Amino acid sequence: MKNPIIKIFLFIILISHKIVVSQPDIPVEKWKGKSILLISPHPDDDHLSHGTLALLNTNGNKINILTLTTGNVGTKDLNISKSDLSKIRRGEQINAMKALGLSENQYINLGYDDGRLEFADKEELVGKIVYYIRKIRPDVLMTFDPGYNYQLWHKSDHRAAAYLSVDAVRAAEWHLMYEGQIIHDKLEAYAIPEFLFYGGNPSDKNTTVNIEMFVENKVLAGSKYISQWSSGWYKYLGSDISAYPKGEEERVFKRLRKKIKNLNGVSVEQFRYYKGIPDGVGQNSARFND
Repeated sequence: MKNPIIKIFLFIILISHKIVVSQPDIPVEKWKGKSILLISPHPDDDHLSHGTLALLNTNGNKINILTLTTGNVGTKDLNISKSDLSKIRRGEQINAMKALGLSENQYINLGYDDGRLEFADKEELVGKIVYYIRKIRPDVLMTFDPGYNYQLWHKSDHRAAAYLSVDAVRAAEWHLMYEGQIIHDKLEAYAIPEFLFYGGNPSDKNTTVNIEMFVENKVLAGSKYISQWSSGWYKYLGSDISAYPKGEEERVFKRLRKKIKNLNGVSVEQFRYYKGIPDGVGQNSARFND
């Protein structure tokens, strides 16, 4: 093919096709009646998706949040024990969920130690995630992005959660994997069809969700993580932010608002959407959806 104009034209068509197949058939803002499972390593990681979760809940989708660790290490307060911090962070996550319209009944915590997911028994951990995938049978999985065409760097637990989640998705669809769940728990093998990955490289994100109507939910939910995003990180004074130094509440809310991505004057959250078999999660979705 010698004509450079034709080459450019065909290239544009190819790129456009790849973009189209990477998008949900129905915009996320219009999803209704879906089952959503969000897997996060720590009790505050779901904040990356709080606006979208509030939107999805309002639209009548069923949401469950599966947290892998208790978050029992994340503090600089020398007077808090791991046991106490586990309880604090559980309460914070449940309160954050309530700000999104979710209840404690939609919350699952596997109870692993913060900062040590990579050293946990992988077969056991994957099996536990498989159990909830088969039990909940979600239409969409949300978790940290494991990477697109190459491994994405995350800090330890985030990296582990990304890969453990996808490994569990793959295992869940095979009836001879963790067959005890099928024989004794009366579950069935299940394949998750759609994925929304958060926390990935900005250039890999292909789906933008308008959260303009849910900014206040996102900010209020984020403000519940007092042990993480206030001076409570260094000296925890309880779950009531009014007990902290003067101006603390204003600073926390200002920080949370500043972190929200703004695109052309609209508050948004962005994800990498993928539809297809788990083997293709890190590849161009066009290869696996034909």
